[in-house]
Amino acid sequence: MIPLAPLRLGDLLNGAFSTMGKYWKQLFGMGAALYGGAALLMAAAVAIAYSAVADPLDRLVSLSYEEEPAPADIVSLVTAVGVLAVLGIIAMMIVSGLMYAAVPVVLQEAVLGRPVDFSTVWRRAWSNVAPVIGTLILTALIVVVPMLLIMMAFVGVIIALITLDGSSGGAATAMTVGVLGALATGPLAAWLWVKFCLAPAVVVFEGQRPVAALRRSSQLVRGDWWRIFGITLLVYVMAATAGYFIQMPFSVLGMFPGIIGTSSLGSDPSPTAIMVAMGGYFVAMMLGQMVSQIISTTFPQLVTGLLYVDRRMRTENLGPVLAEAAGVPQQGGVPYGGQPGGAPYGDQSGGAPHGPPPQ
Repeated sequence: MIPLAPLRLGDLLNGAFSTMGKYWKQLFGMGAALYGGAALLMAAAVAIAYSAVADPLDRLVSLSYEEEPAPADIVSLVTAVGVLAVLGIIAMMIVSGLMYAAVPVVLQEAVLGRPVDFSTVWRRAWSNVAPVIGTLILTALIVVVPMLLIMMAFVGVIIALITLDGSSGGAATAMTVGVLGALATGPLAAWLWVKFCLAPAVVVFEGQRPVAALRRSSQLVRGDWWRIFGITLLVYVMAATAGYFIQMPFSVLGMFPGIIGTSSLGSDPSPTAIMVAMGGYFVAMMLGQMVSQIISTTFPQLVTGLLYVDRRMRTENLGPVLAEAAGVPQQGGVPYGGQPGGAPYGDQSGGAPHGPPPQ
């Protein structure tokens, strides 16, 4: 699937596209099952939550400007929204963890040119989902401070626009602290994110735990930060662009049932009638988002996994080991780099444990 030698940008992209083409059933099937299942779960949760708060919602919508909402109605809506938000976060964490684990599992076999079935991908991804989620959470914490500062600046802008007084103390302070803080912490967050971007692949390829995987990723990225930064930035831009163009036809198609449905509404429609009328639009948007999410998750992770293999080949001479594991004749006839029964992807740097052999 890829040259068993240090990889150039063209090799990385060709390897990712080739893997997507040959193993599309495993990659896209896993993505469709996970994101589709999460979407159905959230749709069911929304339906249950709506049925529980339908009466308070109707009362709040029917209020005039002079009437005050009942505290019980507000509590019911806030509780329902909070439960849905927590459920959505948990579902996306599990789905993202499984996808970030499944892609390296497929790539691990693709590099060696070996087939892998869906059940094997699922089993091995599920066995790695907890440490992968741990690495994703730890990596996400890196960008929390810059994001909070950006939100602070945004809130300051909103306050200034609402009050029409950009010189007010609170708004000016929020904008200043937010902008300067984001500019100060943003580069550090980007530097750390690139250093740790190989951690999910390390978890799957080497069987590391989250903190050890972050250290191992930092070790592999050392000396090649700018190259990895440029390649990851490029592939994420490519994935985002592809996702945008994938969503466009779904958005256009979803407008037609939305227009037809809303045209039949009366002058004072209920929330239920509005949701039913917009149902076709919501379904089309959800399908477009799901397809876009599968592409934008799979392609960058394939390239990141190949970057992991590339760094191992450049710094630890992994190429001959992979060649022997793939069945290319080598001197001596001993598989896996001279270690009978060994794993081709285990950490050979001497400090970290070996990963499990490919199944």
